[in-house]
Amino acid sequence: MPEMVFEYILKNNGIDPAADLEIDQSIDFGSTAAAFTGDASAAFTVEFEPSATALEKEGAGYVVASLGVDSGYVPYTSYSAKTSFLNENPQVIQSFTTALQKGMDYVQSHTPEEIAQVIAPQFPETDLDTLTTIVTRYYEQDTWKDNLVFEQDSFELLQDILESAGELSERVDYEQLVATEFAKSAVK
Repeated sequence: MPEMVFEYILKNNGIDPAADLEIDQSIDFGSTAAAFTGDASAAFTVEFEPSATALEKEGAGYVVASLGVDSGYVPYTSYSAKTSFLNENPQVIQSFTTALQKGMDYVQSHTPEEIAQVIAPQFPETDLDTLTTIVTRYYEQDTWKDNLVFEQDSFELLQDILESAGELSERVDYEQLVATEFAKSAVK
């Protein structure tokens, strides 16, 4: 997905990923930061956190752009359930969604420093200063929506990206695939 988003952004800016640059797809995603620092000919790398911030702190690179900012809101995380499960267990789905919304509410109402403190136990390999830098960057980029509603614009963007990458042969109707009533109820 990161590469599809990256190529989508390049294409939207008049750059043909196949003709205008060389993308090395042979590197395991977890090893791209190390490969970037070890290859003098590499000009750019696409990194998730904490690798991007680690490269900056080491003086080995700079974060020059955010795929999330440049692509628009791409729903990287969504949850799927069979229609039968939704119909038979609406209270389970609502409870799950409401719990996730409480997390989104927390992010909206607390500082990056407070958020970093809370999430630190989940990232024992990353120091608090780095976590705070990452959360601050996400905060400033408006990475986190204030609700969990999977908007139609985001759904269409996701299909545009998949189609552009040659991974989607047929588009699907938003109303046919996305149920938003649980997320809308959780916001109330």
